[in-house]
Amino acid sequence: MSSIRPFRRSDREQLTALVNAHVAAVIPAVTVSVNRLLNQLEREPDEAIVDPWVVERRTLVAIERDAVVAGAHLLRYGDDDRVSESYRNLADVRWLVCRPDATAAGARLLEEAIGVMRGWQPSRIVADGSLPAFGVYGVPDTWPHIRGLYEAAGLVHQARVEILLSRELEGLTRGGPLEGLTVRRSVGRNGTRFSALRGDASVGMIEVESDSSGMRFAQSSGWADIGNLSVEPEYRRRGIASFLLAEAADWLRRDGANKLLAYAWPEQTDELAFYAANGFTELVRTERGWILA
Repeated sequence: MSSIRPFRRSDREQLTALVNAHVAAVIPAVTVSVNRLLNQLEREPDEAIVDPWVVERRTLVAIERDAVVAGAHLLRYGDDDRVSESYRNLADVRWLVCRPDATAAGARLLEEAIGVMRGWQPSRIVADGSLPAFGVYGVPDTWPHIRGLYEAAGLVHQARVEILLSRELEGLTRGGPLEGLTVRRSVGRNGTRFSALRGDASVGMIEVESDSSGMRFAQSSGWADIGNLSVEPEYRRRGIASFLLAEAADWLRRDGANKLLAYAWPEQTDELAFYAANGFTELVRTERGWILA
């Protein structure tokens, strides 16, 4: 029989191990450190806009024979004017993790979590799976036990499906410069930006971010991801996006990265065709936007 109680600091190693088991099923070679997990339980510095809106955090665990078999991290957002309307008075299961052989305990934990959130009297209750590792969010199709727990609790998937794609950076090499274009490297909103310029005008750009330093996780993962990639409509299908991708890959390899992650939606057929043509393969699909019916 499982018991449900608030997270204690002494649970940190077991809960981190459970989190890393879920991360490993989504993206290889990424390991969340104990400190990074504890930081997320207290605040999320990577969420500079949204995190200040959080007015309450609660982490619960399910215990069986002194072992942590499930955990849930809950957030309550404020109800004042500084909070975006889409988050105002929102209660969120930021993530739920559970051993696949302990789904009965996971169900009890989620029931308790929903009870806690109902006590906050929110405008609505939502759920996600955003662990403190890039590429791990929503409910990935590699977590069927979590999907089952959400559905059994009355949570319904109402938003989009996202596809994560990946490829090795090896072999993604630069060709010659495109005629009439130069490349400028600068600081971007979502990582280092490479802009394709015709004269002084940008006709396309890519932004990439690397984890080669290992500062975000327990060890260097070798992963980088694409934060933005766009080409002005009148310059598309001229090889500019592929050129920028290769430029960014060359830079990322210098930083020690060896794997690249990209994101798309199933309906983005042009983007998916572009990534396939450049050697990306599907890694996982994830469902975002779960809401309590």
